[in-house]
Amino acid sequence: MPQWLNEAVFYEIYPQSFNDTNADGIGDLKGITEKLDYIKDLGCNAVWINPCFTSPFLDAGYDVSDYYHVAPRYGTNEDMQVLIDEMHQRGMHLLLDLVPGHTSLQHPWFKQSMLGTKNEYTDRYIWTDSVWKSWDKMSCIRGFSERDGACVVNFFSHQPALNYGFYQTEPNETWQQSMNDEGPQKTLQAMIDIMRFWLDMGCDGFRVDMAGSLVKNDPEAKGTIQLWQKVRKIMDQEYPEAALISEWGEPDKSLASGFHMDFLLHFGPSHYNDLFRCDEPYFSSRGKGDISEFVHTYEKNYQKTNGKGLICIPSGNHDMDRLSRRLHGDELKIAYAFLLSMPGAPFIYYGDEIGMHFIDGLQSVEGGYYRTGSRTPMQWNSRTNKGFSAGSADQLYLPVDQAEDAPTVEKQLADSASLLHEVMKLIYVRKNHPALQNTASIEFLPIDKNQYPLVYLRKSEEENAVIMINPSSKPHQFSCSHQLKERIYNFNGDITIEGSQISIPGNTAAFYTIE
Repeated sequence: MPQWLNEAVFYEIYPQSFNDTNADGIGDLKGITEKLDYIKDLGCNAVWINPCFTSPFLDAGYDVSDYYHVAPRYGTNEDMQVLIDEMHQRGMHLLLDLVPGHTSLQHPWFKQSMLGTKNEYTDRYIWTDSVWKSWDKMSCIRGFSERDGACVVNFFSHQPALNYGFYQTEPNETWQQSMNDEGPQKTLQAMIDIMRFWLDMGCDGFRVDMAGSLVKNDPEAKGTIQLWQKVRKIMDQEYPEAALISEWGEPDKSLASGFHMDFLLHFGPSHYNDLFRCDEPYFSSRGKGDISEFVHTYEKNYQKTNGKGLICIPSGNHDMDRLSRRLHGDELKIAYAFLLSMPGAPFIYYGDEIGMHFIDGLQSVEGGYYRTGSRTPMQWNSRTNKGFSAGSADQLYLPVDQAEDAPTVEKQLADSASLLHEVMKLIYVRKNHPALQNTASIEFLPIDKNQYPLVYLRKSEEENAVIMINPSSKPHQFSCSHQLKERIYNFNGDITIEGSQISIPGNTAAFYTIE
């Protein structure tokens, strides 16, 4: 694994909504460059930018029409080069968002694949052999091309699936190509060439969208794992310091594929939503939540990763509710004590560090639908449009939060008791203690259903630590056989120790080094 990734704390930027420098109401790359010192001062030394390539933006850029050019609304490839250079001068790293599973209908590859005569791109996408025939396992689009056939889509109906082949072909379905056929091999080579292009410019790797979706009829992901292993081998040979992080949600498969880390997702079996995004989140001060299933599932995945523990737990992202939708005040600070003391690289979604609100009732923009409320402009200060843009309000990508209690960076920087300052403090503690960093091991103390507090051990070669987190407003006790040494972090109350019994007040988090 690249050394820099072991110490990385990521900041996710939804570029449309971060910082607009040309007053057109849409964030841009120059706006990100302008705010690099803020990101660095926060403590984040790495950035993940959501897709910023040319696109019709029916799905916020996850429908690419040209992988080789920055979308004009964000700037130019030259602006990207400046951003990369400025980040590297600050000792920071950049991940771009790679969307390898599908393109836009407007991509030249797809337009060529629709032609009735065979050409270089005929097999770049997954087409059935008759317009009357769909592939029952996935949706398709059809009836608008010269070509006789229906094209499989990966997600929305305007996202035709690229062809990486079928791990298991179905009898008598000659249109289903194997992974080793010429078409799938050329698709993979085209994606590798795209990766080379941006890595040669200086980007430090990729967060890969829907990484487990590429090979079809692949129930155990064996074909997809083989595909990514091939990519990783090339990366290791040509770009050994480049990172690959997957949106997969199955770390045993992802890490076996050659990804350095895997995201926990808000869907699937991880119980991630039990933490922050359910009717009774564990991190609510009501103390009615249950983290036991999350812990047990995490432990199973941790064992499958051979103790690597490279499972990223984000504060949120562009696809889920804001952290502050169900947590407030000190609850958010306690949640960050957890997020910034777990293995894997932390990912902070822009604005979560100040507790930006989820905005209900917004009309969907660029395929956001329910997610739109988590994509509103960053709130920098109390000036026009909260400092996001000098444009008029009706030009903005999305409306700015108008609530009286809408947080801003400016307000929170001036308040030493703010969420922003607590996040900064926690990142500082993490960076200065090897036991808290990304590859240090973890061991949870046994936890039962609905039990508080949450206690776990982090261990590295240089240092061991115990993390004690009690989100509940009520005090709780637990037994700990380890002798506490130095307190390295404390939020709210002080713990008390009587023999092996430790009492922790409500709404408290404490980190101690241990023997």
